Amino acid sequence: MLSQHSHLVVPKQISPVNFPATMSPPSTAVVYDKYGPPDTVTRIANIPPVVLNANEVCVKMLAAPINPADINRIEGVYLVLPPTPAIGGWEGVGEIHSVGSAVVALSPGDLVIHAAYLSGTWQTYVVEDQSLWYKIDKNTPIEYAATISVNPLSALRMLEDFVALKSGDTIVQNGATSIVGQCVIQLARIRGIHSINIIRDKPDSDKIKEKLIKLGATKVFTESELEVKDVKKLLGDIPKPSLGLNCIGGNAANMVVKFLKQGGTMVTYGGMSKKPITVSTTHFIFKDISLKGFLLREKNLDEAQYKCSIDHLLALVRAGILQYEMEMVPFKDFHIALEKAMGKQGSQRKQILTF
Repeated sequence: MLSQHSHLVVPKQISPVNFPATMSPPSTAVVYDKYGPPDTVTRIANIPPVVLNANEVCVKMLAAPINPADINRIEGVYLVLPPTPAIGGWEGVGEIHSVGSAVVALSPGDLVIHAAYLSGTWQTYVVEDQSLWYKIDKNTPIEYAATISVNPLSALRMLEDFVALKSGDTIVQNGATSIVGQCVIQLARIRGIHSINIIRDKPDSDKIKEKLIKLGATKVFTESELEVKDVKKLLGDIPKPSLGLNCIGGNAANMVVKFLKQGGTMVTYGGMSKKPITVSTTHFIFKDISLKGFLLREKNLDEAQYKCSIDHLLALVRAGILQYEMEMVPFKDFHIALEKAMGKQGSQRKQILTF
């Protein structure tokens, strides 16, 4: 959503050096006036400077990712859509540039992350209420700070909120190469939890398997390897999973269910295949399988839980325990990054815009 202060016009040429502390510099943003194909409906626009209210802060953005949900919102197919015209981006990290007269908890130079579920991070300067920003350790790499509050936080909450897992337990997931999948593997490993990981068949499947094993995956299977009657034999001495995570749907979801133990739970947090989940009657009656859904914004994390989760994840990042692949792209090359994020250039890494 565009700031209540701004409208999309080219500002007068005023030197940023002469702006008072209570006024933001002019900003450059990625804007879309209507929903549609992201590579055709987005444009770069200039946002004029605005006066900060007493409780507001001006943040100079440092980095912001292009998430699949960002693309879906621009397309107009996501559950929650901002009104247009809108500025893209729902996650990111920045540095406090200036603060309103009543702001005491934040100061210029502080490193802050944007609260999830609020649009408008694909711009050089953002003016919003101080409550929408969370101060973090300055030693945090900006690419991880920019991406911590959606994918890694989702992975953490799904591992903790549905099944009471303990060391020695097992989880199973599809979409294991995604950022969420990579985080699930590492967070499970830290807790001594086995992870069974399902990936798509690709020419470089062996290399992908090796990479996931290095992250801490217990076992990795391609979809074709699971086209057997009894997947239990593939587990060896590993206990059957009590929790399954599904982000693909269709037959990939069935593969997750096949692994689950009696009374197991499958949590769906995405539908990349755009195909429905069909579970056999046998699994419901004889295995008592539970199917649940997860949407991070619907978890309604209170402030204390949100901060505790973010601090925990960023501490793991700074310790080198939590890692995932990203590609940093200058903001001026936004459309190149967008094409990669949409899979048009074969890139597998999350695209991170740098300002």
